[in-house]
Amino acid sequence: MNFKDDGELVVSTPKGPTLAVVPAAKNETSAGPQVLQPSGWPAPKGYANGMMADGRLVVTGGVIGWNSHGHLASDFVAQVRQALGNISAILAEGGARPEHLVRLTWYVVDMEEYLANLKALGQAYREIFGAHYPAMALVQVVRLVEKAARVEIEATAVVPR
Repeated sequence: MNFKDDGELVVSTPKGPTLAVVPAAKNETSAGPQVLQPSGWPAPKGYANGMMADGRLVVTGGVIGWNSHGHLASDFVAQVRQALGNISAILAEGGARPEHLVRLTWYVVDMEEYLANLKALGQAYREIFGAHYPAMALVQVVRLVEKAARVEIEATAVVPR
């Protein structure tokens, strides 16, 4: 920390990109999550760099692609489709919809399997969540708790007040 001779703290603001989204005024009600896209950055495809929202938080645990009977599909894309459908059902239980999503974290056991199925994954995603793309992270892991699971997804949504 830097201090002036009289003991006052000197605060410097780092220079960086400005955001393309301006926060709502305190007396305005938010219509839902807003995408945060720093100006000058290339537009991401299929995700957002950041999200901003005000409201009630709805959080899932790690959701895998099993059906209501506890059976997993053997196909990666089918597991993703089911996991996304399961997330949608959990959101509905909390009064949220896919457009309230602000973050998804994907855990996959095989990154190459994910990359080889991008088109089918995008189609499944849009069928369930529409064209709403929150902030996302994708992480390859050694394995998941359920041995046959190929993907696990955590979701965070914010329902407007």
